[in-house]
Amino acid sequence: MKALFFSVAVFVASSLQAQSPKTAASGVTYGSGTTAEASIPVTELPAKMNGSSYSGKITATVTEVCKEKGCWMKIRREGGDDIMVKFRDYGFFMPQNIVGQTVVLEGVANVKETSVEQLRHYAMDAGQSKAQIRKIKKPKKDIQFVASGVLVK
Repeated sequence: MKALFFSVAVFVASSLQAQSPKTAASGVTYGSGTTAEASIPVTELPAKMNGSSYSGKITATVTEVCKEKGCWMKIRREGGDDIMVKFRDYGFFMPQNIVGQTVVLEGVANVKETSVEQLRHYAMDAGQSKAQIRKIKKPKKDIQFVASGVLVK
């Protein structure tokens, strides 16, 4: 029993450590961390996607963060819907007070279709009303970004 308790305690401690932000000279990093070097503005992302994917860094402004636990966020895209950002392996979360701040994301962007069920889940996480959630009736195909590291400037 002691061994089980110790194993659980070590797992929880290592999980919390992996999620802890790290302070850098240029800001605070999450996940595996990243820097602003070689980052492209989010406005260039669609043109840089070879076929339907892009691997690298983008710079954008945060427009929304999951109100439940920071398990996803959205970034501003001019002339289109905001881009959904998830975190690789659900390995870290973002603070909810970063809306309006500039971030550098390192990871992979793909064109994906999100089901009605998942869109409704996101709307619920975002605190939308039941009436707004019921209006979601079609899946959405759009760019999604899976970040391995985030720098909040």
